[in-house]
Amino acid sequence: MERFDAVVIGGGPCGATAADDLAMAGRKVLLLDRAGRIKPCGGAVPPRLLEDFAIPLSLLVARATEARMIAPSNKAVRMPVGDGFVGMVDRDQFDEWLRDRAMGHGAHRRTGTFERIERSAEGMAIVCFRESRGGELQRIETRSVIGADGARSGVAREELPGAERVPCVFAYHEVIRAPRHDSDVYQKQRCDVFYQGDLSPDFYGWIFPHGDTASIGVGSANKGFALRDAVKVMRDRNGLEGCETIRCEGAPIPLKPLARWDNGRDVVVAGDAAGVVAPASGEGIYYAMTCGRMAAGAVGEFLDTGDPRRLRLARKRFMKEHGRVFWVLRMMQYFWYSSDKRRERFVTMCEDPDVQRLTWQAYMNKKLVRADPLAHLRIFLKDTAHLLGLAPVRA
Repeated sequence: MERFDAVVIGGGPCGATAADDLAMAGRKVLLLDRAGRIKPCGGAVPPRLLEDFAIPLSLLVARATEARMIAPSNKAVRMPVGDGFVGMVDRDQFDEWLRDRAMGHGAHRRTGTFERIERSAEGMAIVCFRESRGGELQRIETRSVIGADGARSGVAREELPGAERVPCVFAYHEVIRAPRHDSDVYQKQRCDVFYQGDLSPDFYGWIFPHGDTASIGVGSANKGFALRDAVKVMRDRNGLEGCETIRCEGAPIPLKPLARWDNGRDVVVAGDAAGVVAPASGEGIYYAMTCGRMAAGAVGEFLDTGDPRRLRLARKRFMKEHGRVFWVLRMMQYFWYSSDKRRERFVTMCEDPDVQRLTWQAYMNKKLVRADPLAHLRIFLKDTAHLLGLAPVRA
């Protein structure tokens, strides 16, 4: 049986990044990924991701220079990005490029579906998978496993008690052929975000430009909510009903990090499998890749020392850097997404110049902005007034 230092299960941005980092460090690593799987995703990436992970600009299919927030009343608030931009990628192309890069740096790659982890007589992990449905069970021996197999992770469910209880938003989107010309309802450099209860009772809907295509999607934690119907309504309202549908995708997206990411032995989970998606925004690509890098670092230290406690460092380091942002976004989602009345006030708040400036700074840099305490105080006071219904809602 072939033996590896690490097996990474899942070849999305998280798993591909982890495999690439381990291969670059000289580890013998296998990347195991299912065939034909594309996650429903708006595809937005901040400039910091391009810099941190050496992503070429050629992978961007569009650059959005503003966002437009649409309230339940159809009031629209423009939020220009300023000097920066929001990069847009197509996950079909982007994920495959990341996997190819990992292979180019020495990672081995197999296509198959994970089934379970067994143990050898010596206690080594044996990853079991099938290359095709009904195919022969394959076994690979490894010193460590990174589970990057997405929400409802099979690795997490098998190795981490309680992992199946992570709260999720269910997302669905349709990739369409984009209109050839800009109009009031669609522009190739604008991300539209819809905070309307009939499109999503507890999250939001989106129309994101992808160059020649566009992503139109919605998310909701309400299992009875008809996501496909909501997307149809959104397309009809915005004159996109006649555009060719290229593909449709749906999946659960976790919105709370797991309390523990490792099994205390030889397995650590990362990315969606660890619950690492930003609340309120649902942003996941940057955080998934960051998480994959931290998981690879923790596994590397475990391989060097043999101390399984090093695996805990992945979660510890991630939460130290991003935990406060996640907490703020979770509170924001809890307060502002709970009713159309609050969503209306939330969109009104987005008109505020301080809100726009600090929001984009935080997005670009992936950390809370501390340099302007007076701006934070103004936002806090306005936020409180809106929450208590004391501030006017302008049409």
